[in-house]
Order: sequence, then C-alpha cells, then structure tokens
Amino acid sequence: MIKATIQTDEILYKAICKGSYSAFDSLFIRYYPKLCAYAAQFVDMEDAEEIVQDIMLWLWENRKNATVDTSVQNYLFRSVRNKCITLINRNKVKQKRDNILQAEMLGTFNDPDFYIFEELKQRLKTAISALPESYKVAFEMNRFQNMTYKDIALKLNVSPKTVDYRIQQALKLLREELKEYLPLALLLYLN
Repeated sequence: MIKATIQTDEILYKAICKGSYSAFDSLFIRYYPKLCAYAAQFVDMEDAEEIVQDIMLWLWENRKNATVDTSVQNYLFRSVRNKCITLINRNKVKQKRDNILQAEMLGTFNDPDFYIFEELKQRLKTAISALPESYKVAFEMNRFQNMTYKDIALKLNVSPKTVDYRIQQALKLLREELKEYLPLALLLYLN
C-alpha cells in the first residue's frame, strides 16, 4: 500500500509539473488534512492551515522549477515542519523584542511629557487614512478587528497572499510616515 501511494504521488507530481489542475487537486485533497494535523502539533490550527496552504500554493506556482528529491510525501511533511519551526522562531523573536520594547517604553509612559502620545495617535490616524483604500481596509481588518489573513481574504474575495501583500505595503508606508514615532507606535498597537 505504501509503495502504491508513493508511486501514485510520483505520477501526480509529474502531472502537476506539466500543469495538471486535477493532479494538483488530487494531491491537495490527499495531503491537506494530514499536513494540517501534523502542523497543528507545532502551531495553532489557524497557522497550521495557512502554512499548508502556502506550501501547496508554492508547489503549484513553482511546479516547473521545483525539484522534489525525496518522495512527495516526505517533501511535503518536511516543508511543513520547516515552516512551523520558522514561525515558532519568528514568534519567539517577536515576543522577546516586544518585551524589550515594552520595558524601554515603560519609562516613556511615566514621563511628564506624555503629550507626545496624543500627537502620535493623531499622526497615526492621519497616516492610516492616507493609505490606499485596499491597503487601509486590509490593515484595519487585521489590526483593529483582529481578523486573520484567511478571514480577510474570504471577506474581500482575494487570496491570503494578496492580503499579506496589502498589509505589508501598509506597514511599509506607515513606517515611512511615522519613522520618528516608530518605537512608541509599536508599543501603542501591540497592546
């Protein structure tokens, strides 16, 4: 049975490399639940689903250039594990940075010159309203309504990658606009 699955996977992968949508659908349907369950051992289910979708999307988009040097199953599971580890490490670094920033900024909040805080809020509000509409909508849904990229994508009828791009562009524009306030702005919107 395992040998038959490996052979079938190889046939599907070769068909995917040639652009077969049905082969991709078959491989996706076969592995999506298993890969999500595997990823959920490392990260929460929402992140697990996003990781698996990213890997499957990458496999499709890079079908002409990707080289699978092991079995397709091993390749997929190894890719999921690596992405989970990357996410876990990124979250640890982010948490450490947030803790350091929060400790540094604590003195700022106790500072009698706290009027800067109100100025920052107004500048941030102005900067957000100046964003291109598609960036602003995605950014506000994510940051102020706590919606995931997947939820935003469904609501806006776009891909999660498009949502990611829009939010990254919004952040880039906001960083440029608010560069002198960046440490205070980060702390304000992390809480």
